[in-house]
Amino acid sequence: MRIDIITVIPELLQSPFQHSIMKRALEKGLLEVNVIPLRPYGLGPHKQLDDYQYGGGAGMVMMCEPLDRCIEDLKSQVNYDAIIYLTPDGTTFNQKIANRLSCMDHLMLICGHYKGIDQRIRDMHVTMELSVGDFVLSGGELAAALITDAVGRLIPGVLSDETSALTDSFQDDLLAPPVYTRPSEYKGLKVPDVLLSGNDRLIETWRQEAAYRITEQKRPDLLEE
Repeated sequence: MRIDIITVIPELLQSPFQHSIMKRALEKGLLEVNVIPLRPYGLGPHKQLDDYQYGGGAGMVMMCEPLDRCIEDLKSQVNYDAIIYLTPDGTTFNQKIANRLSCMDHLMLICGHYKGIDQRIRDMHVTMELSVGDFVLSGGELAAALITDAVGRLIPGVLSDETSALTDSFQDDLLAPPVYTRPSEYKGLKVPDVLLSGNDRLIETWRQEAAYRITEQKRPDLLEE
């Protein structure tokens, strides 16, 4: 999978992909992440990227021409399955969307900045708009890193045990059950006996029931859906 991320501040995206699972995915060649600086596509001697918004109001707007030139340049090289703009008014990103995106080959993520991007870019190029929650970030870079991580870890071969992702929270509209490791007793708190029984059928039943209980307590809205 190839993910291209257009950003005004590429430095914000250096660390997230240099460690842990994402680093291994890149080293294995299972995932390619290209951080595309928008500044070289800017206008004039100062490589301008933003301007005042028509109609007045606070906040600058990312201009059409630099983004259009950058997107067209990338589209001339790659046939994208989705061109995604990260914006607070987009569809809320969730595990189902991550699953769907992980089956694609080429994604473009556009990081907004300032007051956002000129609407005409959204009209001309964007095929999907995603939000990571009902709050506003300074830019789309952190959201891009989050989405890349959530999608990238689902690519076959990225996780050492591919079944691990299948038992994550939200994969079956339930939260994951509690997990334990050694020692079997710590400060008077014991691991449930069933997990020490070696009976796979009973353990699976316990996990399913525990997942349902914890979802009912913490996220009953998932059960309603």
